[in-house]
Amino acid sequence: MKHKSLVRRILNRVLHLAARLAPGATSFRPFLHRLRGVKIEGTVWVGDDVYLESEYPEKVELQDGAALSMRSMILAHTRGEGSVIIGRNAFVGPMAVVACTSGRTIKIGDGAVLTTGSIVTSSVPAHTVVSPPRSKAVAIARVPFCGSTMSDFLSGLEPLQKAGGKKRAS
Repeated sequence: MKHKSLVRRILNRVLHLAARLAPGATSFRPFLHRLRGVKIEGTVWVGDDVYLESEYPEKVELQDGAALSMRSMILAHTRGEGSVIIGRNAFVGPMAVVACTSGRTIKIGDGAVLTTGSIVTSSVPAHTVVSPPRSKAVAIARVPFCGSTMSDFLSGLEPLQKAGGKKRAS
């Protein structure tokens, strides 16, 4: 990859910040990302505060009908550049993260759905729904977290009972 000038890198970040804050999920935001170098085919939807690759925007491709929901994050580099392709009519839900490592390509297949909070580090086949495990209660907080010390809070945790009547290890 050709090294970018400092001016271009600064411009990309200014455009990125503007796109995160600007209105226009199907118009102005995609336009700003195109100026940064993101490959965008057709009409896409880019929600509020989407983090769309800062260092290598040209390594991200959004195909027609793709939707990036609010506060989702697309990273095409981790210790070097990779590539991320979001397929046609694919949906990346709120707070979902797609993170690609150096030298790899991650493709989110056509019509795939990444639900809220999904973390994806490998390709997802077309029309596949990806969902993280649901949060579950693990303890009762007998001491409030706010307004107490960490050690007081931790000593006040009471693990919930597991099936069979035994307490979970803390």
